[in-house]
Amino acid sequence: MKKIRSLTEGKFLKLFFAFFTAAFLIAAIFMPDRASMFSGLWQILSQPSKLSTNYFAIGGYSATFLNMGLVGLISLLLFVVFKGTPTNVSTLAFVLTLGFGSWGINILNIWPTIFGVMIYCVVKKVKFGANVNAMLFSTGIAPLITDLMIRYPNAEVVGFNLEGILIALAVGFVIGFFLPAGLANSPKVHKGFDLYSAALPVGMTAFFLNATLFKTLGVDLPAGADAAQLQVASRLTVNTFCLILFGACIVFAFILGCKPRDYWQLIIDPELVTNFSSTYGNSVFLMNVGVFGLFILGYYNLIGASFNGVTFGIIFCMLSTCNSGSHPGNVWPIMLGYIVASTVCGFVSPLVGGTFTFAINAQAICVGLCYANGLSPIADKYGWRYGFLAAIMHYLLVTSVPTLHGGFCLYNGGFTAALICIILVPNLEHLSRDKFERKALKSK
Repeated sequence: MKKIRSLTEGKFLKLFFAFFTAAFLIAAIFMPDRASMFSGLWQILSQPSKLSTNYFAIGGYSATFLNMGLVGLISLLLFVVFKGTPTNVSTLAFVLTLGFGSWGINILNIWPTIFGVMIYCVVKKVKFGANVNAMLFSTGIAPLITDLMIRYPNAEVVGFNLEGILIALAVGFVIGFFLPAGLANSPKVHKGFDLYSAALPVGMTAFFLNATLFKTLGVDLPAGADAAQLQVASRLTVNTFCLILFGACIVFAFILGCKPRDYWQLIIDPELVTNFSSTYGNSVFLMNVGVFGLFILGYYNLIGASFNGVTFGIIFCMLSTCNSGSHPGNVWPIMLGYIVASTVCGFVSPLVGGTFTFAINAQAICVGLCYANGLSPIADKYGWRYGFLAAIMHYLLVTSVPTLHGGFCLYNGGFTAALICIILVPNLEHLSRDKFERKALKSK
């Protein structure tokens, strides 16, 4: 343990990535349907993965865990092979990509955009290792790659074909090549208040390609996943795995020397901190992984979410910000905002003759809350009331955004969060005081 305690941030994060990867691969072996693991994986690779596709229904539980573990392994190997040094942003990229391994990403549809980023590195003569984060973020448009390979321009699946594969490679290369520039510019747009910063360039790219490949050319947009798929779920499987994994993180954090007061300092720190592992240390970061993970799991249990592959994945998509600024202390206002917005809309909808379908445990709203979590810096800087307001705005907008990108952008809610920042943050800067300014004014 002394050697682990003395690891640098980058080396510790690689170990953390390896731990998560191993957990999914081991779990795949223990699933009851492990006999169909590889045939299920082929189903995942060969079927559409538009929002929101439940891999538990497509390939089974064992195949889903296997796919997630292999996606994690590929992501880790990119850092190892290209000698990249992981940071807090790498934690977000790795865990986010891992989370999508149960409902949109697979070990086949990630490669065209990753190769595109590699081409960018060759042309610009920059190191591959410095752009591994960009490679992982580029996979946020993976469902489009699958669609191009197996059914474009048809509405129904025709299977893998040379023409489709070539189109997918060409589109993926272009996406990956131009994405790094978008990633660099994105924080200037939302001013750092959307933790899912990559969602803005990926979302805009998906918007453009949806318009170009389908709307403009008169090609019918293929239907999304059958809603009946979402009924394939297992509360026991998801809760058991997450309790063991997050519980292990807490135990290891204590073993590595994290004390309750150390973690409490992270929760109450008045500063807007966006790198926990370097600011508070590796053990405190690991404690936040465990505590924040259990906090997220508890929320989805409390609202009665269906624990299908999508819900399982968004637990990790939400957890991905655990090293970049999110913790229970600044996320609860986001959760509260979603609950209040759902309650009010459910009451008002019948009064205006509407049909209300966005209850707090509806699948689209569960996914939306995951990415509303990216607005936690607003709560950190301006106070919980404004985090609460941002969450309400996000709830009202998130289900309308997929129309723009056709269901091909996995970062839908993060893209929505960026739009909320564009609307809300300039007004907060112009009309409101942050917490420090209000405190200083009060002391006078």
